[in-house]
Amino acid sequence: MKKAVITGGAGFLGSHLCDKLLKNDIAVVCIDNLLTGDISNIEHLFGNENFTFIKHDVTNFIHVPGEVDYVLHFASPASPIDYLKLPIQTLKVGSLGTHKALGLAKEKGATFLIASTSEVYGDPDINPQNEEYWGNVNPIGPRGVYDEAKRFGEAITMAYHRYHGVDTRIVRIFNTYGPRMRLNDGRALPAFVSQALKGEDVTVFGDGSQTRSFCYVDDLVEGIYRLLLSDEHEPVNIGNPDEISILQFAEEVIELLNSPSKIVRKPLPIDDPKVRRPDISKAKRVLNWEPKVNRREGLIKTLDYFKKKI
Repeated sequence: MKKAVITGGAGFLGSHLCDKLLKNDIAVVCIDNLLTGDISNIEHLFGNENFTFIKHDVTNFIHVPGEVDYVLHFASPASPIDYLKLPIQTLKVGSLGTHKALGLAKEKGATFLIASTSEVYGDPDINPQNEEYWGNVNPIGPRGVYDEAKRFGEAITMAYHRYHGVDTRIVRIFNTYGPRMRLNDGRALPAFVSQALKGEDVTVFGDGSQTRSFCYVDDLVEGIYRLLLSDEHEPVNIGNPDEISILQFAEEVIELLNSPSKIVRKPLPIDDPKVRRPDISKAKRVLNWEPKVNRREGLIKTLDYFKKKI
């Protein structure tokens, strides 16, 4: 039986990846320091003999006994409220943590996959964004702690591939939603849902014309899994190209929840991207992948989860 190590495995995406790999007969070692991860995301796996949880900070040396076939590096604060509150930790896990995870993959002769992000494109000058676009990023702005950590992560991953011959993958993840998102993580959907379910005003930043493209977590995880098993070493966008304005998205959430909430506006945060839409031509060509779950279907599933949590 093959074995995978997933850093950040108790987080939103990491926990869904644990499920996916176990279902495909790959044993999983989940490593998380629970800074932003949640043990409740993986507690359903504790009875599985092929699942192991290790509480550990991956900015320190990572030791996993025995053979390892895959290392998936998903450890990092990923929402603005987290990385703005934890700027040093975000930079450390993107640099030191990536270095340690790559060291484990090199030692074990394992395939390495790093979770990068659409944020490497910054506030883009082109829409949609393809993998050849180098981005428009402010390295010293508040968001730079996350954007630059991910850009460094990509750079060191390619350096390990070219210099040490490590078999590497880079996935650029666009906005994703689904069960196990944290209600207080500051991203658009959890914030809208939390406010709308309580009948509070729903906060939209700026005039709401900025766009995002939301991918349901099951689709995203399938794309990541296909990338892991592929031979593609350079970055691949995984996301849903169905673009919507933040204002329309807030209105959609309010409607689906049948909430009396009204929309209020606050100033747009510094360097907040005006557009965000993936060009997934490469994923279609190389992975034979594209999203299957439409936004309304995914939202209904996600809103049911949030209702239970609240």
